[in-house]
Amino acid sequence: MEAAVRTEVVLEAHDLERVYRVGDMQVRALQGASLTIRRGEFVAIMGSSGSGKSTLMSILGCLDRPTGGRYVFEGLEVAALSEPELAGIRSGRLGFVFQSFNLLPRTSALENVALPLVYARSGPRSDKERLARARAALTLLGLSDREANTPGQLSGGQQQRVAIARALINGPSLLLADEPTGNLDSKTSHEIMQTLSTLNRDQGLTIVLVTHEPDIAAYAQLQFLAEAVLLSVTGGGLGILAGLAASLIIAATTGWPVPISPAALVGGFLFSAAVGVFFGFYPARKASRLDPIEALRFE
Repeated sequence: MEAAVRTEVVLEAHDLERVYRVGDMQVRALQGASLTIRRGEFVAIMGSSGSGKSTLMSILGCLDRPTGGRYVFEGLEVAALSEPELAGIRSGRLGFVFQSFNLLPRTSALENVALPLVYARSGPRSDKERLARARAALTLLGLSDREANTPGQLSGGQQQRVAIARALINGPSLLLADEPTGNLDSKTSHEIMQTLSTLNRDQGLTIVLVTHEPDIAAYAQLQFLAEAVLLSVTGGGLGILAGLAASLIIAATTGWPVPISPAALVGGFLFSAAVGVFFGFYPARKASRLDPIEALRFE
């Protein structure tokens, strides 16, 4: 069951294009972008300013419609949806984290986090229930002692964690983070990325991150590497156990002796880990160095 959940497709995009008209001119902001995101993945879209990252993110977040191509979110053809239906997806199935936090300045952290529940179609109706859920989200992000503070009384990192808690309040299928560390210093940036990595690892949250910083994109690479190593070690271990079981069965039926070498068992585990490192880290590192739109086009 867990394997099925992990491989479930959250979104599929095929040959997405976005063309803006400026007077008599056409500006092609996105062309031929294709990608597939599965449940539980942590994906980084990397590129320089003007490469189409934010345009792609707006389309994936149902904030904009593509000029061409096909976009399917959780089995729904997005192009066929009305604006009220898109609004329902944005409020109930998507979480957004922005570079500039976008918190209400005169409102407490607790009320900022609870605000999306006011507009949710299926959320709690009473203020007490909404605040209780918001308080739980802030506790998850380590801000239980800051719920009464306004954004001006919080550090940049704390404000971004409030924004992440707000994005999670409706239990979204997908978290979209557009340059979430762009306004933060290096130390705080890595703290925020560690928070996102923990949510992905422990909560199974699916995350798509846009960034132009290689060290930030590396968090998605490390997630890919960890999964590859885990799968390789698990597969190697199961292979060793299956081989051992087969040897014991043969020995029981034929009477042949079965020599078991601890060194061979350890060697098998080490070899499977090495395979995971090579086939996890190398492709992830190579992909991170590609032009983002070209990488998506030829995925």
